[in-house]
Amino acid sequence: MSVAQITAFSEKAKADSSLGESLKACQKIKELRALAREHGFEFDEDSLYPPNTPQFTKDQLSEKLVKAILSV
Repeated sequence: MSVAQITAFSEKAKADSSLGESLKACQKIKELRALAREHGFEFDEDSLYPPNTPQFTKDQLSEKLVKAILSV
């Protein structure tokens, strides 16, 4: 399930400060997905957007991705 993978990746990024910094540096969805893949998480882009519940917080993402993923 894609949303479960996003949640797991988000939780890992919260626990691992180095990964969290790398996540915050991502400016594009493809960069975020590539970083997730590097850490063993696979999900499709559509799962990041509403109506799915956001799995990331504003402080985890770059301003650009906050606008893309968290803004409705």
